[in-house]
Amino acid sequence: MNAPAPLAGSAEAGSQPVAVAAADGTRATPASARGWDGQRLPWAGRPRGVDIACWAGITLSGLYFLLLLPFRAELVGTHPVVLEVLTGSTEANVAGAAFARIGHGTMLAVLLAAIPGLMKFHPLYCWAGTLWGERAIALIGGRRNRGQRYLNAVKKRGRKITWPMIAIAPFLPVPNAIIYVSAGWVGVSLMTFLVLDLIGTMLWTGMLAGLGYALGHHAVVVAQAVSRYGLWISIAILVLIITIQACSARDAARQPVVSNVQD
Repeated sequence: MNAPAPLAGSAEAGSQPVAVAAADGTRATPASARGWDGQRLPWAGRPRGVDIACWAGITLSGLYFLLLLPFRAELVGTHPVVLEVLTGSTEANVAGAAFARIGHGTMLAVLLAAIPGLMKFHPLYCWAGTLWGERAIALIGGRRNRGQRYLNAVKKRGRKITWPMIAIAPFLPVPNAIIYVSAGWVGVSLMTFLVLDLIGTMLWTGMLAGLGYALGHHAVVVAQAVSRYGLWISIAILVLIITIQACSARDAARQPVVSNVQD
């Protein structure tokens, strides 16, 4: 396994000249590359085209879910399978199976809808791990360095721990993005990653669908009640998210830009 690039601001990074290939194929000078260091970004020096593309994809995926927030509460009680395709949310999965129990839809549709719903952005994080390795994991982990224990295990065991972790990722308390980034970092191929991710998605969806099917009419009543007051619930959720993000951004501004990650 190749050693990850030294983090910006570390002693190791400071002792080496920074010269990386730019997106247009030219070579960045130490002065121009240094302008990109010290920012909350997963790459070292000036970004390449693939860096920008991957980072943009991850950013847009977050905006995608944010834009869908106002519609989630309304759709869960009227078109849960559509909501499941769009978001892969837990409530959509449970509601879809409950509707299938009373004759509205099928369990097969609920299970298949989870594949694009849950997996559509996962390859982006695997790609991020291939591009940026440990730096991406440190950035996703945040100030609290969540997933450090998992990261240490990956360093010791590599793919032996990464493969099963991808398959059971939905059940783990570790942020799933850290597991998917680690998969790219240790060199798991895209096809292998997708197969393992599909296994985990089906296991998770099957469990939730079983719960929804068991609840049946009771879950349908709850879902329809949520849809009835969907607008107000969506507004409350949106305000809560904006407040949390604002507090997190304020706290992050008071912290050092990037923390050292030791090998």
